[in-house]
Amino acid sequence: MKIIAIEEHVLPNDVKNAWGTTPGADDGTLALNSGVIEERLADLGEKRLALMDETGVDVQVLSLTTPGLNNLGDHGIDIARRTNDMLAAAVATHPSRFQALSVLPSADADAAARELQRSVEHLGCKGAILYGRVGEKGMDHPIFGPTFAVAAELNVPLLIHPQIPQSSVRETYYSGFGAPVDLALSTFGLGWHYEAGMQFVRIVLAGVFDRHPNLQVILGHWGELVIFYLERLAMLDRVSGLKHPFIHYVRNNLHLTASGMYNDAYLRQAVDAVGIDRILFSTDYPYQYRPGNDARLFVEGLSLDDGEKLKFAHENWEALTVGSA
Repeated sequence: MKIIAIEEHVLPNDVKNAWGTTPGADDGTLALNSGVIEERLADLGEKRLALMDETGVDVQVLSLTTPGLNNLGDHGIDIARRTNDMLAAAVATHPSRFQALSVLPSADADAAARELQRSVEHLGCKGAILYGRVGEKGMDHPIFGPTFAVAAELNVPLLIHPQIPQSSVRETYYSGFGAPVDLALSTFGLGWHYEAGMQFVRIVLAGVFDRHPNLQVILGHWGELVIFYLERLAMLDRVSGLKHPFIHYVRNNLHLTASGMYNDAYLRQAVDAVGIDRILFSTDYPYQYRPGNDARLFVEGLSLDDGEKLKFAHENWEALTVGSA
């Protein structure tokens, strides 16, 4: 059974240096990428391939880790091109083991759309990864409009990756416990996941999917909390004025991926929310890497039939990205 992991991260030195030297570029999460994590993020060769083999992953879909290029302004345009060229080169070197999602200079609406088109049509990227807000501008802001339009036109998915909440939110909800705990709580503990889930809710309410009915987005971590509150979110239908009920957009425009959360109960909840054809596998490498062939053991041990396991392992991803082939 081929296993494709679709949310697997890299951090080139070029980007790391830009985060470290551009004022405001590091949102505080660069500190999470130290030690062995830093080494694994930088490696696109034999060490990464060996760990893929060890955990049972056949293909990694490579993407830049958070916060992407959202905080680099115009400087991100050139870095996006270089990063996507680097990802394409890695795929060309190991075409049976790597695919890629492009990174976009989202602070420039037109440049981001152009880079999405270039990376898909000329580099073979399977779609793009977005990181939520640009400053205070959420994904419902018009700055993202050209990117949504191009993704819909090219029929490629957009992965909404978590970004740390803005400083005012962190200060209100995620501070007061000391620097290490504050950072953890505002990122992988909880803050990342509320932030990414809210970005999806906002683009639904802003009518993005009414304007682009075929646009497909992906949420990690089994839906970034959204699917666990669908009963309440559905009550927005009373006031939203959208063309369809909220659940329609969940079941027609959203895919969910595991992000290394190997939990059978969460998977069953995801299948109930979006259907078996809209769940995707991922390990969130290297953040959730664990030895012991655990990726393959998780998929093979699920309470799904053989056909459903194949869909989760690779067929759903291949169907979703057929337009980018």
